[in-house]
Amino acid sequence: MYENLLPRFLSYVKTETRSNPKSTTTPSTETQVAFAHTLKKELEELGMSDVIYNESNGFVIATLPANTEKAVRTIGFIAHMDTADFNAENVNPQIVENYDGESTIKLDKAGKYTLNTKDFPNLKNYAGQTLITTDGTTLLGADDKSGIAEIMTAMEILIKNPSIKHGTIRVAFGPDEEIGVGADKFDVEQFDADFAYTMDGGPVGELQYETFNAAQADITFYGKNVHPGTAKNTMINALQLAIDFQNMLPANEVPEKTDGYEGFFHLYSLSGTPEEATAIYIVRDHDREKFEERKQLITELQEKMNAAFDQERIAVEMTDQYYNMKEIIEKDMSIVELAKQAMIDLEIKPLIEPIRGGTDGSKISYLGTPTPNIFAGGENMHGRFEFVSLQAMEKATDVIVKIAELNAK
Repeated sequence: MYENLLPRFLSYVKTETRSNPKSTTTPSTETQVAFAHTLKKELEELGMSDVIYNESNGFVIATLPANTEKAVRTIGFIAHMDTADFNAENVNPQIVENYDGESTIKLDKAGKYTLNTKDFPNLKNYAGQTLITTDGTTLLGADDKSGIAEIMTAMEILIKNPSIKHGTIRVAFGPDEEIGVGADKFDVEQFDADFAYTMDGGPVGELQYETFNAAQADITFYGKNVHPGTAKNTMINALQLAIDFQNMLPANEVPEKTDGYEGFFHLYSLSGTPEEATAIYIVRDHDREKFEERKQLITELQEKMNAAFDQERIAVEMTDQYYNMKEIIEKDMSIVELAKQAMIDLEIKPLIEPIRGGTDGSKISYLGTPTPNIFAGGENMHGRFEFVSLQAMEKATDVIVKIAELNAK
């Protein structure tokens, strides 16, 4: 039943599809375009219907027609093609069979990089399972090629087993999730699903319908640079202005000191000279009111600092990125309950927790298709220590099939 899951996944991760935040095209890289066409061909070969590559938004979409006469809602399953900003060329996945849950796993031959239970206690959860790891030089790409492999395999299972009754199912594989713009152009009318799930979570059991509200603040500090030997009462150091601004923000409201529902200000980038400096902040909070207060604080600090000078020295450009999809999904929690019941039926304990981040579902929900997030199995995302369990991917595949089956009942 799962015979093609692992070969499919290994093929996907060996294909480089990193997104590019500096690009102005959609998708942001040609490697994603090429991968999309590969997936389109595979969907066609599986026997999916209405397989389309949408050149305007980079999404591959396809349909599995209903095999029941009951009137049931149309479900969508979505995963993203791109990988994060870490070396993704020449991915060389390693397979560790029957991991004992204790041993240190050497990633590179020299043993410079290892997966060990001291640094990664989550390894203890995988005793007896088959792990797919990196070779220490790249990321793996389980985020989110495990999701693509699971959706593809679930469609294959449903096609080969017509005794499993289901309604109409749409699938979509899209670009540029990692740079936060992939779902901006998602065509919900073309997708035509009543609700959907992104297969883009982490460990087994994750079921998420709450995300951050998110904004980005690009702040420019304008200084007055003169020779340091004659700078007294004249120089205005733009870098010092940036430091002063940072020091006026709440010291404990940063990613490294928050968890759960706690929001933060994250200094993502800082560069410049005494003449001009630029800081990029990302602002996050699950609560919309607190989110607006965080943005307002940045504006107030800007005004306070500018008031000390005879001209504007601090300029702020603030952009909302996405909102907490809970505001949409909580209007009809049946779609969360459906996924929850599917897991329970499969003896998987649902782990319903807020995402300290966002998914494509954050934007797709606000575009009109409520889209919670389900586990895809990967751990330690976005770097050389990323790994995924084959058994976790099998369970995610089972959840997709079970959701389709329960929806038809």
